[in-house]
Amino acid sequence: PERAVALFSLLDTVFPGIAQAAERIRGLGVSWEGASTPFVFEEAGAALAHVGLIELPLVLEGRETVVGSVHAVATCADQRGRGLYRAVMTRLLAWCESRFSTLVLTTEHPEYFTPFGFRHCPEAAFRLAVDHAGPREPLRRLELSQPQDLALLHRLLSTREPLSHRLGVVREQAIFCFNMGRQDLWYSQALDALCCFERQGTGLRLLDLVAPRLPAWPQLLACLPGPLKEIIFEFSPDRLAPQALPQPRLLDHDGPSWLMVRGPWLPEGTPFTLPIPART
Repeated sequence: PERAVALFSLLDTVFPGIAQAAERIRGLGVSWEGASTPFVFEEAGAALAHVGLIELPLVLEGRETVVGSVHAVATCADQRGRGLYRAVMTRLLAWCESRFSTLVLTTEHPEYFTPFGFRHCPEAAFRLAVDHAGPREPLRRLELSQPQDLALLHRLLSTREPLSHRLGVVREQAIFCFNMGRQDLWYSQALDALCCFERQGTGLRLLDLVAPRLPAWPQLLACLPGPLKEIIFEFSPDRLAPQALPQPRLLDHDGPSWLMVRGPWLPEGTPFTLPIPART
């Protein structure tokens, strides 16, 4: 507990609110400590630098694999210039060497990570014109304070079918709960599917679809709110709506979000995106 207090004291100075978010996901049945392997430089009981590693199970070009997702890179402001970030990152890379062939992270500062062998892998959004008046079967908003809805969320996350053969997420819960636990999550009983989306006028950004069995695209569209003229898929939709057109872009996720990769990355050079709910 004392080391956790010291760690979150550091992290909260770099990422304000992160300690509160870590406590919030505990109420959703997952824990930061259970998901993240920390690499910390400590001195006199204080955490001065940290980098964490979370396992991220993916399907990449049809092959199921687990990559290491680097997150929460932080150095105490008055300790910079001592090489502490390099020290903890070097320890993380050595630990990962025999465990993961691929590491990923997202950042506003790619230049911090290129010296450690990370490279930028460009992403795309996918756009599809639609003519959708409104839902035939409205979605129900989950209330995660209710045990039955929380159990439903975890069942869907643990049994989800990958949305994409190119880049799909499977069996991941901690990152999803951290990123999406305060967002509106919508459930279709008819499809046994969870939808995450944002309305933008007559457009809709579809962030994620979590289901044990993927519905046909017309079935899903029939559940979405309307009227809609365009859907923007923030994931690779090759299994759901392959007719959607890719558009290169740098994701704005509370600032520019550069996807950095170290090691082999099978989708590289093709249109893809790492969904927001799976980004660290």
